[in-house]
Amino acid sequence: MKERVHLFDTTLRDGAQTSGVDFTLDDKLKIARLLDDLGVDYVEGGYPGANPTDSAFFEEKRTTRARFTAFGMTKRAGVSVSNDPGLAALLSAAADANCFVAKSWDYHVHVALGTTLEENVACVRQTVEAAIARGREAMIDCEHFFDGYKANPAYALEVARAAYDSGARWVVLCDTNGGTLPHEVDAIVRKVTEVVPGSHLGIHAHDDTGQAVANSLAAVRAGVRQVQGTLNGIGERCGNANLVTIIGTLSLKPEFSDRFVTGVEAGKLKELTHVSRAFDDILNRSPNRHAPYVGANAFATKAGIHASAIVKDPKTYEHVEPESVGNRRRVLVSDQAGKSNLLAELARFGIEVDKANPKLDTLLAEVKEREARGFSYEAADASLELLARRTLGAVPRYFDVQSFRVIVGQRSDGMGEMVTQSEAIVKVRIGEELFLSVAEGNGPVNALDAALRKDLGPYQAAIEDLELVDFKVRILNGGTGATTRVLIESRDGAKNHWTTIGVSENIIDASFQALMDSVVYKLVKAGVTKAG
Repeated sequence: MKERVHLFDTTLRDGAQTSGVDFTLDDKLKIARLLDDLGVDYVEGGYPGANPTDSAFFEEKRTTRARFTAFGMTKRAGVSVSNDPGLAALLSAAADANCFVAKSWDYHVHVALGTTLEENVACVRQTVEAAIARGREAMIDCEHFFDGYKANPAYALEVARAAYDSGARWVVLCDTNGGTLPHEVDAIVRKVTEVVPGSHLGIHAHDDTGQAVANSLAAVRAGVRQVQGTLNGIGERCGNANLVTIIGTLSLKPEFSDRFVTGVEAGKLKELTHVSRAFDDILNRSPNRHAPYVGANAFATKAGIHASAIVKDPKTYEHVEPESVGNRRRVLVSDQAGKSNLLAELARFGIEVDKANPKLDTLLAEVKEREARGFSYEAADASLELLARRTLGAVPRYFDVQSFRVIVGQRSDGMGEMVTQSEAIVKVRIGEELFLSVAEGNGPVNALDAALRKDLGPYQAAIEDLELVDFKVRILNGGTGATTRVLIESRDGAKNHWTTIGVSENIIDASFQALMDSVVYKLVKAGVTKAG
């Protein structure tokens, strides 16, 4: 039988240390449901008593399958179990398990806790016993374990042994500073298994050398059977081990999948990409296009010779099937592309065209000419699809922009400060009718977007749920008169995302091109026909 590897997610606790990330209670509820449904074994919800959000989150159990876990510190030195308010808050939280952080580096015991090595071990024992007495599953996070082992292996092992002997279900070895390398993790974990069985050991790795996933996998090979990490690798400094990547590797790579099984079943594995991107949606950030397994470019091919091979047999350039994690294959169309790339992308767009169609050569030449001018369709699928459909004669001419104007100025706010204002005017013709819209915005592009979508007559209902979620500008050749590339990411009420592009010497013009493509793409995908 395969051995079980338990997945412990700390997104809602350690992930909350990420700069710029602040979870609301609603965010935590949504994320906990995502993790619970995926098949994660433990969801660490935060630190009860540390802040109002975490305290509210632990007023009731928030998972149905996963063990809902409350995080906190071991009993303080010099205080009894019954007189430690922090420990009391942890033990009274509505949780299935408690994860207690303990010092395992003698240096930190003296400096951070200001107590003796013996007292620190006693605190670990008494804390585990108190949790078990309350009917909780107890685990100890041995903070700075690997650095502590290097400095004083006997004491680090003593802390781990004390936790296990007291009844802790898991003794978690933490690479808190993130500086340990995979070969060190392997060697140290093997030593620890001589004191604590691997079936009771976990790994908690940080990514400060970019090897948190590698360290986690090395620990599994060396004996640990619990792996901690966060969704998309968020966390303080450089982040934590990316649990999404770890799940993909444990499930799909024979070295691990032949020996181990996790709580993420094959059917749920196909939702891995969805979970990763849904999490980014909650954070209101763009997904990492280059993320292993789940990134938009994880199975993307650019070079023509590679594209031709992939069309014949995907195994030539793919290490796993993209569908196994809910992702999809992409063959990029660029100035390096051949007809194989183009045909593959048209097929993905649902555009059927005979490979002998002369318009294909016209389209390919147009793509390469535009890329020479600064367009980059690798990151702008929607604009590429529109260009293809227009060349093949399949995009209705919904409306014509007669003119647009942007005014940026300053005025006094009456309190001695100057306030910048942007106003845009867009004139659009639909059939015989002329529509003129005026709107203000935080900046010229925001004002243009508001004016363009303020009144599109018969098309207005189709774009009501359209919103812009990201705006990127790149200067291509330097100087104030340089060519500018603008990428705009949009989404609709159904959480469909698409990216459009504009290129011009004028940043406003480039932005308006991308805005126009975004609106037209939405109309095309909604199946809207030309008015009149």
